Amino acid sequence: MTLLVPGLVLFLGVHSSRVFAEGPRQRFIAQRGANAWKGLYTVVSVVGFVLIVWGYGQARQEPTVLWGSPLWVRHLASLLTLVAFVLLAAAYVPRNAIKARLGHPMVLGVKAWALAHLVSNNTLADLLLFGGFLLWAVLSYRAARARDRAAGAVSVPGEASRTALTVVVGLAAWAAFAFWAHGAWIGVRPFG
Repeated sequence: MTLLVPGLVLFLGVHSSRVFAEGPRQRFIAQRGANAWKGLYTVVSVVGFVLIVWGYGQARQEPTVLWGSPLWVRHLASLLTLVAFVLLAAAYVPRNAIKARLGHPMVLGVKAWALAHLVSNNTLADLLLFGGFLLWAVLSYRAARARDRAAGAVSVPGEASRTALTVVVGLAAWAAFAFWAHGAWIGVRPFG
């Protein structure tokens, strides 16, 4: 936990600048420029991410189990991660109805991903990692929607073909990750 917690603070902290420190963020950009902000943001994010990965890996070696997870939550986790991948695809496929309706599908995808892993895992490290991301996503989405309302943002209606493409891309990415990449990269095979 000695690396996981500082990693979460750095990574989620810098990603929360628009939630909790929009004024200081804007002043930094005004004084030093957008590229300086992007550079600082990137460096802090990468350091935080490395610490999260390293710290979570260490915590998995000697887990502190908090509760028992029934077998059925694996099915719920699979469904939630499927939704998360479709929402992630919706953030990048232009003119899809999902993005038009929800506004910030990537943050909602993080919510679904974090909730899926929170219900299906049961250690202190899982609670910190996935609970932290879930809390961040809830606050980030609320702040983004408030910024949209304040700016009078209007979404462009989505196209059916683009929405179908979004769903297909999300399903394909989910299948590739669930059946291969999760086991290869993380060491846990969700199916088998």
